[in-house]
Amino acid sequence: MRLRTDIFVSALLRRVFAMGDFAAVEKKGAEEAGAVFIRQHFRDGLETLYGPAPQSAFDDGGSTERLFEMRLERRPADDVRDMLDRERKFDSDLWIVELEAEEIGDLVPTARRTENPL
Repeated sequence: MRLRTDIFVSALLRRVFAMGDFAAVEKKGAEEAGAVFIRQHFRDGLETLYGPAPQSAFDDGGSTERLFEMRLERRPADDVRDMLDRERKFDSDLWIVELEAEEIGDLVPTARRTENPL
């Protein structure tokens, strides 16, 4: 069983604060199963956006871990905002979490990309 989204986000915020960085919830979504998007702000004004990894990134074992994929890397804030606006039109129950941290380490578990053998 997957951890509820509100608990996942709360734990993420606590971990960011414990590192001495800042985090905030920009938009709350569905408490039990809302998709989570993470905006990472950098000091130079650029942002990286992480979103839920596609279902194909999960192994066949039915993993319960939340996995993310990088959607935009070090782009202007307007680019990130435009993508999030498109996502909100598709899914109004999504969460948006903002992190002000230069390094996120293992805070955001990312899906491993596998090369297509064909």
